[in-house]
Amino acid sequence: MVLATKFWGPVDDDVNHRGASRRWIREAVERSLRHLQTDYIDLYQLHRPDPDTDIDETLSALTDLVREGKVRSVGSSSMRGSEIVEAQWMAERRGFERFRTEQPNYSILDREIEREILPVAERYGMGTLVYSPLAGGTLTGRYRSGQENDNFRSTRTGMRHFRDERRLAAVEQLVALAEELGVKLTHLAMTFAIAHPGVTSAIAGPRTMEQLEDTLAGVDLALSDEVLDRIDAIVPPGESIGAMDMVYRGPQVGAAALRRRPPRSVPPADLRRHGVVRRVRRKPRPRLRTPRMPSPRRHRRRPARTPRPPPVRWRRC
Repeated sequence: MVLATKFWGPVDDDVNHRGASRRWIREAVERSLRHLQTDYIDLYQLHRPDPDTDIDETLSALTDLVREGKVRSVGSSSMRGSEIVEAQWMAERRGFERFRTEQPNYSILDREIEREILPVAERYGMGTLVYSPLAGGTLTGRYRSGQENDNFRSTRTGMRHFRDERRLAAVEQLVALAEELGVKLTHLAMTFAIAHPGVTSAIAGPRTMEQLEDTLAGVDLALSDEVLDRIDAIVPPGESIGAMDMVYRGPQVGAAALRRRPPRSVPPADLRRHGVVRRVRRKPRPRLRTPRMPSPRRHRRRPARTPRPPPVRWRRC
């Protein structure tokens, strides 16, 4: 058994009880050890990147926990490819403990990590623990196109991906494929998630023993190249159909202020037209003239005029 837990999320209203700072990491690990009633944690994971804390500080604190014996290995989750490379470079440069695992979102409907995350993880020898291989329950067959979804997660929680017609249309094609193969849709989805060579394991989230037994029943299923090609025709490799609402996108995508330029304080044209606001014209910038180099003295002065000789007057003798 491998005991793994995470840190990052807020636990109360205190602003210091969240994030990936050194102070909170040390306090969070003590809480986890006390609640789990254990002396060490096998895998301690950063739940999400913290834009307010430098990765240098985070890796330094995690390295101290490994050296103290409270944590055996450290991992990351929901990181972009560039952030993984930066963390690996920082660990190598500073001699810190590097991230051994990455936990991204991966399913038949969400295949974006095939472009960058999985190749980067394979390059650095990281284990990839993909979560939500059933796309948050969309690939269980309970959510179908043209049917009312009165499930608690699709109505009261306001999750839009359960009502995304693009995802539901792809589910209908996958249901037909599973029926043609004579397997359950959940088995097809779980087997696909672990068929990629860069995936180490898939995290299943059953809520009942019946769901757990149903998931384990499809462990021995293997997909042929023909079946994988038909799945690629439904959802192209490296692409995603829509997105789950709970997937972390980062502040660069979530915060509108980081994606838009600040508005210019220019009055409307109709106010300028009626003379309410006068348009201030900027003064033209002075032209910069290149200074001329002084020339030799003979070229800066006119030559002296040679006096003419007096005219000769002739007289008659």
